[in-house]
Amino acid sequence: MASASTTIPVATFTRPNPLRICLKESQYEFLKCLRVPMYSVSTMLFPVMFYVLFGLVMGRQVIGGISTTLYLIPAYGTFGVMGASLFGTAATLASDRGLGWLQAKKASPMPMYAYFLAKLLMSAIFSTVDVLALLALGRAFGGVHLAPMVAARLVLTLVAGSFPFCAMGLAIGYFAGPTSAPAVINIFYLPMSFCSGLWMPLVLLPKFIQKIAVFLPPYHLSQLAFQQVGAGQGESALWHWQSLIGFALICLGVAWLGHQRDQQANG
Repeated sequence: MASASTTIPVATFTRPNPLRICLKESQYEFLKCLRVPMYSVSTMLFPVMFYVLFGLVMGRQVIGGISTTLYLIPAYGTFGVMGASLFGTAATLASDRGLGWLQAKKASPMPMYAYFLAKLLMSAIFSTVDVLALLALGRAFGGVHLAPMVAARLVLTLVAGSFPFCAMGLAIGYFAGPTSAPAVINIFYLPMSFCSGLWMPLVLLPKFIQKIAVFLPPYHLSQLAFQQVGAGQGESALWHWQSLIGFALICLGVAWLGHQRDQQANG
């Protein structure tokens, strides 16, 4: 008796596209943060509110040879970039860890680098919106007229400077709990902003704070931004970038230690 032969089809799988995975994860991360008013509204509202109050309503002086309305755009731009980066990474990472969502993502086929790249891209998007909003307000109501290339350099400088604060956010997010993360962020965020001269010109602050400022990353980013509009203190841009890169590497090292701790705990 002849045996019937059967052909078993061979399953084929399409190799996943890493770029498509990263873009999808970034899209969902952006939508998630956009739907959380505590993040999306506060990170964009506070810099704009401060600029309207101190720049457009109360400020018509000259600081460092330029108008207050122009001077405060790099200052509050740095403040907004810090907030978008810290809250966008630290708070969401701490929440994902606390809810077990990070472990679920690790168990999925999605590469973990897509998770972290999504947070960086989302923070960069919100940072860009913050700076563009300040520029639009300055142009419409503050008499600020920057050449397109100058405005573009200012935006690119501030958005590029957001990544060290994303690294800081990862370090905080790996050690803070879901409920304590916002408080821990503010412990660093607000004092660093004040001591770096983001709320008022550094020359108006006490001498001992001026000496502390040069060790703070917001100072270096704000000085790079001030240089784009002709209000810098004549310091080396290379020194500022080196300081920010060094700070980012330290924060990434701390985040790595937190990651290793989580791996051992869930081990």
